[in-house]
Amino acid sequence: MEIATKGQLRWAFLRWAMVTVPAIILLGFGSSQFAPSGDKSAWYRELAKPALNPPGWVFPIAWTALYIMMGLALAMILNARGSRYRGLAIALFVGQMVLNLVWTPVFFGAHLVFAALLILIAMFVVALITTIVFGRIRTGAAWLMVPYLAWLCFAGALNFGIMQLNPNAETLLVPASSDAQMTI
Repeated sequence: MEIATKGQLRWAFLRWAMVTVPAIILLGFGSSQFAPSGDKSAWYRELAKPALNPPGWVFPIAWTALYIMMGLALAMILNARGSRYRGLAIALFVGQMVLNLVWTPVFFGAHLVFAALLILIAMFVVALITTIVFGRIRTGAAWLMVPYLAWLCFAGALNFGIMQLNPNAETLLVPASSDAQMTI
């Protein structure tokens, strides 16, 4: 049996990272097509927002950084061949990522604010379990997931605030003048 050198292990990790980081970013970008921009933002603009709502430019920066860290964490786990919990960790990561990708179309596309909050709660629980399992394999991978967990708490508070301030969010009609202004 051959044992890999540190250099070989680093290259193996880098190869995984060169796949996982762009893949996670592309998945996030694909899901973000349901986020407010152009005609899609009229509904979101009409919603009352809680005071903790950051400016719109924060979201793409935050999500890009989070997706990079998540991709690196996944690469560490994929590179941990022979780990007893590797398969479970990968399955959990995929599960939380599916929930992550579903949230945006549910919130922005379907305007189902309460359902989106439930998805966020499930996403946090699965991401927390993922982080714990990652920690049993690679401590660094778990630490890379911590900012994501913090962001999910923030996103949950923001989603809840929007739900509280907009009990009619699902049926909120965008005034025709908003649509007209968007085409200018």
